[in-house]
Parts: sequence; C-alpha cells; structure tokens
Amino acid sequence: MRKTTWLQVLAAAALVSLSGLSLAQSTISYGRITAIRATTVSNARAQTTGALVGGTIGLASGSGQSSSNRALRTLGGGLAGQQVTRLATNEQANEFTILVGGTSTISMITDQSGFRVGDCVSVERGAFNNLRMAADAKCAVNAQPSNADLRESEACLSAKEALFEAQTDEAFSVAERRVRLLCNH
Repeated sequence: MRKTTWLQVLAAAALVSLSGLSLAQSTISYGRITAIRATTVSNARAQTTGALVGGTIGLASGSGQSSSNRALRTLGGGLAGQQVTRLATNEQANEFTILVGGTSTISMITDQSGFRVGDCVSVERGAFNNLRMAADAKCAVNAQPSNADLRESEACLSAKEALFEAQTDEAFSVAERRVRLLCNH
C-alpha cells in the first residue's frame, strides 16, 4: 500500500477547489444600478494557497520534532501564510446595488468601473460575473436576453477563462486584452 504525503493531500485539495470553475452556467438579467460603494476585496483562493504553502513550510520546519511541535508549526505556518497573502492580495473594487426586473435587488462586487447610478446594465452571472452597459429598453420589466446578448456573454466568459488559465506572460497579455475588449462595453 502506498503512503500518501501531506504535500500530495494539499495539492489534491487545491486541484479539487479549482476544478469547479468551468462547471457553472452563465445567466443574464437586466437591471438599473441604484447605488455604488467603494470596497476592498480579498482573494480567497490566494489566501487558501498561502495557508497551504505556509502550513507545508511549517510542517517541514518541524521535521525531527515531536508531533505536537510539528502540529503547532503547521498551524502557525498556515495562519502566517494566509495573513501575509491576505495583505498582499487586497484590491479596490466597487459594490453595485442593482434593481433587477423592477422587483428584486442584488449586489455585485467587481473591479469594473465607469458605471453610474441609473445606468441600465446586463448582469451576467456564472463562473465569472460581469456587468455590461445595456440599452434602456432592456431594463423594461420581463425583458429577455437576445441570442446576440447570450453570444456576447459567452465570449466574455470564454475570455475570462482564458485569462485565468494563461500560463505565460504573452498568453496573459493576449487574454487580458480580450477581456477588456469583450467584457467592458
């Protein structure tokens, strides 16, 4: 029987958490922005990774020590890794309050900007969320997305997935330009 190491368990957990991204379907609804608030967001995935790396380093530093010492080092390393990553990954964003369909209100936090209170927007939700300016007629009660709207939303989603999966600086640069072109109009 093969012995599984902590590092293998941690790597498997990270892969499982990343695998759920492409399983979500996107939906489109229309609404009017009723409020905008500046906020700070943390990257939870980066914090989890920081905790895993910190915990692994803590575990490795306890090699040859008692099991309680290794456990404390692992816990301390995990907490330190998470906090350092939290401080390094905080970003400014906007929280938009949107009245959808004239009946319900949602909040969406995104790094997108350029919207004002009263703007009619397309609210695209799925693996990645996106706001896009929409014609005022789309904010009429019971307005449904057209096939063109769905294609634009899927193109944006595809561009964001490519950005997330980029492995080289060049691939990242191309994907970033596609996101700006397809998602921000």
